[in-house]
Amino acid sequence: MKHTNCKGQTLVEFTLLLPLMLILIFGIIEFGLFIYNQQVITNACREGARAGILASSPRVPYSGANSIDSVVQAYAANLITFGTANNPVTTVTPAYNPTATFGSDLTVQVRYNYSFLVIPDFLLWGSKLRVMSAQTVMRYE
Repeated sequence: MKHTNCKGQTLVEFTLLLPLMLILIFGIIEFGLFIYNQQVITNACREGARAGILASSPRVPYSGANSIDSVVQAYAANLITFGTANNPVTTVTPAYNPTATFGSDLTVQVRYNYSFLVIPDFLLWGSKLRVMSAQTVMRYE
């Protein structure tokens, strides 16, 4: 039996494959943005720790104007978000010591709630990836 009328076959195949192709393409873009934002959070944490350990008199405060938190927030302005924009939360330990001694450790931790654009939360791993965090430990100079 010879099939001579196959004009709609390509359209049907394209219609069946288009949703899968779009999910794949947007998934790649979403994960690329996720990885980029994770690197921004990591670098913001590193920049905040670097600002905090530099030898200055008095030491850079942990919050307020011209502080470790303001350095982190300024660097985090490079984040790419399509959902709700929120600021990262900066935690600095130990407690602020304006006369910190050379060689003491300063730990800066940055946490950020990432909102996905395409990947919904009903996937099991979607809610686990929402919180990005980075931690940097440096010694006072």
